[in-house]
Amino acid sequence: MPEQAAYAIAVVCEADADRRTACMLCDRVLCETVDWIDPETIEHFRKYHGRHDREPYLKWTEMKAMARKQGIVVHGFAGGKPREPDAAMAEQALKFLATLDPPPHAVILTRDADKLRRRREGFEQARGAQRWPFKVVVIGVADTKRECWILAGYEPRDNAERALLERERKELGFDPRLEAEQLTASEDGAKRDAKRVLHALTGGDQAREDACTKELPLTILKQRGAATGLMTYLDEIEARLAPLFGQVARR
Repeated sequence: MPEQAAYAIAVVCEADADRRTACMLCDRVLCETVDWIDPETIEHFRKYHGRHDREPYLKWTEMKAMARKQGIVVHGFAGGKPREPDAAMAEQALKFLATLDPPPHAVILTRDADKLRRRREGFEQARGAQRWPFKVVVIGVADTKRECWILAGYEPRDNAERALLERERKELGFDPRLEAEQLTASEDGAKRDAKRVLHALTGGDQAREDACTKELPLTILKQRGAATGLMTYLDEIEARLAPLFGQVARR
């Protein structure tokens, strides 16, 4: 195992649940692609934070006010083109993080797509707006919601859970694990509300939700999450972030 200080990874997201999901998935990819990192030692190699070590993440809804205090303003076009949804906000976040002393080694920008289908393109515009002091910027946009990523990893553990899944299949007309991109309702509790479906299957149990991101092979998570942005996020971590830790060799 090589000796190195832990990499500081700033996380910008909407809520703590989003941080948990993004970071757990990131850890899984690092553990499975970097030879000397495993679940028992990963704490020594990476450190997630917000503005500082005592803050777990930066919240999107607070980002604008924090940037304004630093005099950070983003105007106009991006690379001569109109800005896509949330491109300015994402660039503000990156400019704010660039003012930290020292700046983080890497940044994760993650958010639900909701009804903004081109939110990812906006984040990509921000990432390419200039040369940043970070080594890596990783983008994770969940279409339509983070809960769709969790559903991709759901596997019934017993007859009771199999019955719950079958009930949802019949109610929805499709398997929510395999076609979570169809869970497009924005109204809480609607039939195709991803939050409702996940709660129906897990009962709101945090440990059960976490298991969905930890237990199923990454190859299956990618297959099931191809249309929800999950595969893209996992691929970005492997291609962009994992090489910081050394040779990516494990398969």
